[in-house]
Order: sequence, then structure tokens, then C-alpha cells
Amino acid sequence: MSSHRPPRHPLALAGVAALASIPLFLVAAPSASSAPPSDSQGYLDSTARCTAPDVMVVFGSTESSRVAICRDTDGDYEYRGVRVRDGARLVVPASRTSDGGFTATNDGIDYLVTSTDLVVSVGEKVIRDEPMVDFHEAESSGTSTESPSTSSEPTPTTPLPPPLPAEVGGDEGN
Repeated sequence: MSSHRPPRHPLALAGVAALASIPLFLVAAPSASSAPPSDSQGYLDSTARCTAPDVMVVFGSTESSRVAICRDTDGDYEYRGVRVRDGARLVVPASRTSDGGFTATNDGIDYLVTSTDLVVSVGEKVIRDEPMVDFHEAESSGTSTESPSTSSEPTPTTPLPPPLPAEVGGDEGN
């Protein structure tokens, strides 16, 4: 004799399937949230932020990255980036391109920052092309290469500390 199973109603099964899909929608919805908190120096609690005496030139975020371009008192540029999902950071010298973007290179990988994209490439091969979802540019009249500080300390070469709280993976839905 066969075992007894309760009858399965097609609508009941459809309801369970519909309910199962709702949490997926709710989890995916926060990825379209507003930009991370920022001020005139970049993103708060982030590597993608300029610190005095450096000044912010541009900063922006993509779905998976945050970047800032800072200018020091000598007029040199610095790329400050962080990958949101795992807090991986990169702080390297940068340069301005002829079309107003900025480039930085680390271990043969090029990072191009424009008002519309962050492009990561090796030579001619594009690894990632991430559209900017938030972008800020310093006002050219309000930005100065001069600093009231008289400090002439060299840039430290020590490794970066662990990720800041806002950079720990998982909080951005990625």
C-alpha cells in the first residue's frame, strides 16, 4: 500500500513560490540606494577621501568601487580607491589625462577615472568598465594647491591599515 500524502493544491504551491521570491527582491533592492555619505573631501570613513593638506579634485562611486583623486601641496595627484565588497584598497600616484580624466597604474593594471566611468584595464584589454553612480568635482575657483601647513613630511610607505567600517564588504549589497 502506498504512503498517504496530503493533496497538493496548485494555488498553494504557487503561493509558496511567490513568497520565496519576495526575500530575493528585498535583498536586491538596497543596491539601488543613495550615494554613500560624503563631504567636500570625499566619502566619510573611506579610503576614497582626501586628508589635509591634500585637496579633493574629484571623487565618485560605482556599484562596486569608491575612488577619490587628491592633489598634494606640490600639485601631484593621488588615486585613492576601495573595492566595496571586500574593502581592498589602492593608494598610488595618479596623473591627469588630456581629456580631463585621471589615470593610475599599479602592477601593470591601469585605472582610469572620468566623470562617467571607472575603467580598469591591462594594456588594451578592459577588465572592468564601471559606470559612475555618484560623482563630485571640486570647484576650480575654490581649490588651491597652497596649504597653510608648513610640514614637509614625505608620504608614508607603510602598508595600509585594515578597512574602515564603511568599507567592510557586505553592507552595499554586492
